[in-house]
Amino acid sequence: MSTGEKLIQMVIAIALFFAIVAAILLLTQRFRSRRGELVQAAGFVLPATILIALGLLYPAIKTIYLSFRDSYSTKFVGLDNYKTIFTSKAELTVLGNTAMWVIITPIAATLIGLVYAVLVDHARMERLAKALIFLPMAISLVGASIIWKFVYDPRIGLLDAITGKVGLGSDHVWYANPSAHPWNNIWLIVILIWVQTGFAMTVLSAAIKAIPTDIVEAARLDGVGGFKMFRYITVPSIRPTVVVVLTTITITTLKAFDIIQTISAGGAYHTSVLAYEFYFQAFKAFNSGLSAALAVLIFVLVLPIVIYNVRQMRKADAR
Repeated sequence: MSTGEKLIQMVIAIALFFAIVAAILLLTQRFRSRRGELVQAAGFVLPATILIALGLLYPAIKTIYLSFRDSYSTKFVGLDNYKTIFTSKAELTVLGNTAMWVIITPIAATLIGLVYAVLVDHARMERLAKALIFLPMAISLVGASIIWKFVYDPRIGLLDAITGKVGLGSDHVWYANPSAHPWNNIWLIVILIWVQTGFAMTVLSAAIKAIPTDIVEAARLDGVGGFKMFRYITVPSIRPTVVVVLTTITITTLKAFDIIQTISAGGAYHTSVLAYEFYFQAFKAFNSGLSAALAVLIFVLVLPIVIYNVRQMRKADAR
């Protein structure tokens, strides 16, 4: 599709939007009462509600329905797909890998980002230091995976060069070792931590700068400094932000797919996680029932985190 065709489509879409708004206004302008205002409001809300129902609600219901069907969606199998997830050796490995990702990634990325934000706060080259740690956020996960694939390469990789220089040998198989199941995942987790640390640092740095100066000055007058300042003043003051960062990175981790697909040849060497397993079952194994059950499980795991996050933000706004 040429640039001119794209421009024409954009103009048509904008014109269509204004035409719909104008039609709603013309149809509802005669209503001047309270009931008329409700009709006018419904005229604007109803199209969006219909689109949300078609784009979100219907697919969610359809996915839940398919999770109770067999691989070809022809027969009702009850909870068999969910039973497979929690009893099959392969699926239990996927669950274990996902748990490892969800535990290590948010904690490590948030902790590194927090410590870094504190160390560079009010430093001479603060902007440059923050830009360097934030730079990986500008790279897609596919791009980051390719970069680290070269880092882990046993022949030309930077990591092997470092281990060789310090006397730890070379030609290591970092993430493709069939006998090193946990470590295969950890080397992949490092990539996501590298990317997400910049996000954590940016948000937490803004929260640190928002701490009232009178609190900090009062603590310093009382002789609080160094690690005690960090533990008793900084961390309690930014606790809601820390929770938001942790939950946001956790949700991102639960959806991890790009790294697995790019660097580990599609979950090889016991590195598959829920998001990739859902893709594999749906589009490679063509098992629609199990893939739908995996999608529902991801939704169930993410939902409490989202609810908790919303409640924390409401509490912060209420203060």
